[in-house]
Amino acid sequence: MASLLFRQRRVSALGVSRILQAVNGDSFRLQPESNCRTFATFGVIIRNYSSGKGTAKLDFTDLTRPHTWYLNARKKQRKVFLHVGPTNSGKTYHALKRLESSSSGVYCGPLRLLAWEVAERLNKARVPCDLITGQEKDEVDGAKHKAVTVEMADVTSDYECAVIDEIQMLGCKTRGFSFTRALLGIAADELHLCGDAAAVPLIQELLKVTGDDVQVRSYERLLPLVPLEVPLGSFSNIRTGDCIVSFSRKGIYKLKKKIETGGKHLCSVVYGSLPPETRTRQARMFNDASSEFDVLVAGDAIGMGLNLNISRIIFSTMKKFDGLERRDLTLPEVKQIAGRAGRYGSKYPMGEVTCLDAEDLPLLHSSLKSASPTLQQAGIFPSFDFIYMYSRLQQKRGLYQILEDFLENAKLSENYFFANCEEMLKVAAVIDELPLSFPVDMDDEISSQGLTQFAENYAKKGLVRLKEIFSPGSLQVPKTHSALKELESIHKVLELYVWLSFRLDESFPDHELASSQKAICSMLIEEFLERLGFQNPTSRKLNSLMAKKRRQYL
Repeated sequence: MASLLFRQRRVSALGVSRILQAVNGDSFRLQPESNCRTFATFGVIIRNYSSGKGTAKLDFTDLTRPHTWYLNARKKQRKVFLHVGPTNSGKTYHALKRLESSSSGVYCGPLRLLAWEVAERLNKARVPCDLITGQEKDEVDGAKHKAVTVEMADVTSDYECAVIDEIQMLGCKTRGFSFTRALLGIAADELHLCGDAAAVPLIQELLKVTGDDVQVRSYERLLPLVPLEVPLGSFSNIRTGDCIVSFSRKGIYKLKKKIETGGKHLCSVVYGSLPPETRTRQARMFNDASSEFDVLVAGDAIGMGLNLNISRIIFSTMKKFDGLERRDLTLPEVKQIAGRAGRYGSKYPMGEVTCLDAEDLPLLHSSLKSASPTLQQAGIFPSFDFIYMYSRLQQKRGLYQILEDFLENAKLSENYFFANCEEMLKVAAVIDELPLSFPVDMDDEISSQGLTQFAENYAKKGLVRLKEIFSPGSLQVPKTHSALKELESIHKVLELYVWLSFRLDESFPDHELASSQKAICSMLIEEFLERLGFQNPTSRKLNSLMAKKRRQYL
């Protein structure tokens, strides 16, 4: 798969330029030196920044009353229930039971995998439920319930019941604004918020001005969590049901190799940049008592409420690189991850937590004994309407300049902070006219250049077509970690096309092909994960598997 990789800001013969094809069948080549303004028609929402001649009478930079942005929610006298407590305390269970019994409702979660789990649960309970995330839309006949990622929360519809999971994430520097938007904007008779008690005072303060009736319901952990006094030490001490946590892809695969070299265990892996379908299958293999994969190696994604049958959490390190520096884990991070050990109703009646090295135990123990710091502010980001109206005052300026200027001049109340807008600014620097929630990783070279090439094709033809990249006879499982990373990046490009096909279906018509190619890509990644092991479990035959997938989607 190395031929798929961009290098030196060029597209290889089999790279994204192969995925794309023009209407006449010729592939476009990426020209990164092109002026970004040639992509002006790509953003169908922001089109003409300054064609108006009137002077605005409103201060579009005044963001001090964000609750007024959501008229549907303000028409309701909402009953807000705060379900708070530690992990494995049953708080989300009680909220979901109420959702299940409601005539209509929506679940908003921080991960696609959680949205999948809730949709599956409701449909099994004969409550038709749609699944809607940034990359997939699975609609069920007659459904009046939805399970969505929080960024996809619909603030225009009315519901009897809504659930927002991991509500303490409204304090997250990067995603907090999505949770704040859901909190203030969802129009539901009952709004159930699940999360850490540290969020309670802030939420109560934010909802003072909405007129909502707020009730707090506190929960205690259903099973004990025991911090061990001794570290794991040797990998020979790994046992069935263990989850060892690392905070890098290389670290995860290094641990998997060390554990499987011992010949006693096979490891499932779960981390953020794995395709969601692969994460789901890996989690299911670990949860399946009959599976040979009895140990989990994971990143901090498991702290987001994934339902996993973990007996013991083992921190391989108590430090992580956050994009700026290598730092100690925060108290909430430690508690969220450690709390995944022990699950009510599973075969593990008690959860345990320890570290790989003895020097990390003091931080682990002190974090578990301490209360999470109370949240002081919620993340916020202006609605598109604010940006658009502000842009009408800025003649002949691109989106990057408009967005940067808006952020510098915006006024907030003391209860809110601006979300980290670095990703949005990176996108704006490439293309002046894009929807602000565009799901692209601008730090991933293949993804960012795939976005650029999509934009170039759209601007030239108004139509972006795909070519088959994973064709019969060309399927190849990655053999190195760099090839795996590359394949994950190609998956992101295909996800991006699917995302666009939901919103601009006439211009991005190859939804089915993109979905099938994305599925094959994820299966190649999963095959790599299985072949990486030093024992060979009951494995699938790759070619027949891919043929089955092609028949399913094409």
